[in-house]
Amino acid sequence: MRIYAGPDIAKYIERFASRRSDASDQVERSVAAILRHVRENGDAALIEYGKKFDGVDYNRHPLRVDVQSLAKAHAELDGELAQVLREARQNIQRFHEKGLPQSRLHWEADGVLLGQRVTAIERAGVYVPGGLAAYPSSLLMGVVPAQVAGVQEIIVITPCDAQGEVNHTILAAAYELGITRVFRVGGAHGIAALAFGTTTIPRVDKIVGPGNIYVATAKKLLYGQCGIDMIAGPSEVLIIADQSADPVYIAADLLAQAEHDPLAAAILLTDSSRLAEATRRQVDEQTKELPRAAIIHEALENYGGIILADSMEECFELSNRLAPEHLGLHVNDPWEALGHIRNAGAIFLGSFSPEAIGDYWAGPNHVLPTNGSARFFSPLRAEDFLKVSSIIAYSQRAIRRHGRKIEAFAKSEGLQAHAAAIAKRMN
Repeated sequence: MRIYAGPDIAKYIERFASRRSDASDQVERSVAAILRHVRENGDAALIEYGKKFDGVDYNRHPLRVDVQSLAKAHAELDGELAQVLREARQNIQRFHEKGLPQSRLHWEADGVLLGQRVTAIERAGVYVPGGLAAYPSSLLMGVVPAQVAGVQEIIVITPCDAQGEVNHTILAAAYELGITRVFRVGGAHGIAALAFGTTTIPRVDKIVGPGNIYVATAKKLLYGQCGIDMIAGPSEVLIIADQSADPVYIAADLLAQAEHDPLAAAILLTDSSRLAEATRRQVDEQTKELPRAAIIHEALENYGGIILADSMEECFELSNRLAPEHLGLHVNDPWEALGHIRNAGAIFLGSFSPEAIGDYWAGPNHVLPTNGSARFFSPLRAEDFLKVSSIIAYSQRAIRRHGRKIEAFAKSEGLQAHAAAIAKRMN
C-alpha cells in the first residue's frame, strides 16, 4: 500500500476522483437498449437476458422464487445464523423507527388551515446484489426501513446462477422478514422490470439497493419513471488517524473494505509518519491471512492509499473534499474530531467502532452515498419510503383578506388566469 505525501497527495486525490466520472457512453448506450427492450417486451426480454448474461433458462427456473423454496431455505438455515439475522433485524428496526416525520395540521388566522400528510409509497423494489458475493445484509437494510415506513408491497430481486440457484441465506432472510415476492433476476434488466413492470414482476414506485455499474446506470436513466434511493458507485472507506491509533485495527478496517471488489477504495489519512509505516506493514501482513487476497491486492493497487498530511486540520479538510461513504475516526478525541466533519455517509467514532459493525449490526443503514455524493445525499432511511402531501384550506374570509396581493403577484408573472381564479372568489 503506497504512502503519498507532499505533491503526490494531489495526484492521488485526482485518481480517486476519477471514480466519480459518469458511466462511459458505451455503458449508457448498452443499458438504454436493455431498458427499451424490457419496456417493450417484458418477460420475453428478461428470459433473453437471463440466458445471455447469467446462462439461466427461465423456462426451467421460473422468474419468481416459489414460497416453498423460501420456507425450505429458512428451515435449513443454521440456527445461530438465524438468531443473528433476527437480532440484526431488531437493531435496524429500532433505529429506523426513531424520528419518523408525522402528519400535522395547524390553524392560522381567518380560518386558514395548513399542514402536511405523510403516507408511505405503495410498492417498493429492493435490489440485493449477488455478483462477486451475495449480501443478505443488504436485503435487511433495504426491506426493514420500508416495513418501518409502512410500505405494503415489497418486491425483492436478486441474481441467480446458471442453475437458477439464489443464495440460500438471502432466501431465508426474505422469509424471516415476511417477504414472499422474490425474483431471481438482476442487472440492468432486473431494474427495468421493477421500473416498468412485466407480466410476472410488478411495477414499483421506488427502487433501492446497491449494485454494479450497470445497475447504477439503469437506476440513473430510470429516475423519474420511478423513484430511486441514490446512484451508488464502488464502495469506500476513509480513516483519519493520529499517533494514538492502533495500526492493527486500521489495517483490518482498510482490508475489510478492499475485499469487496477491485474498485473499492481504502484510504488512511494521518499526520504521523510512524503510524503510516506501521499501517503499511500491517496491511501486507494481514493480507496474507485472507482468502480474497487477490481482490484486495487489486483494490489497493487501484485506489488504496495512505496519505501523510502535515496536520490533522489538513486531514479533516481532505476528508471533507473526498466526502467518503464510510469514515472512521481513530483519534484520541473522536467527538472533538466529529465537529470538523461536514461530509460523510456514515461516521464511526473511535477504534472500537469498525465499519463492519455498521454493515451488519448497529442499525443505521449500510446503503450509503459513494463517490463524493455524501456532499448532497444521505444514507437510506425509513423516510425515503414516505412522501408528503401539503394540505391547504382557505376560508372565504381569508381569501378576501389576502386575495388582492395574490392577484397582483400572479399578474406580475403575466398569468392572467391565475389572477382571475383569485378575483372571481373575491367578488
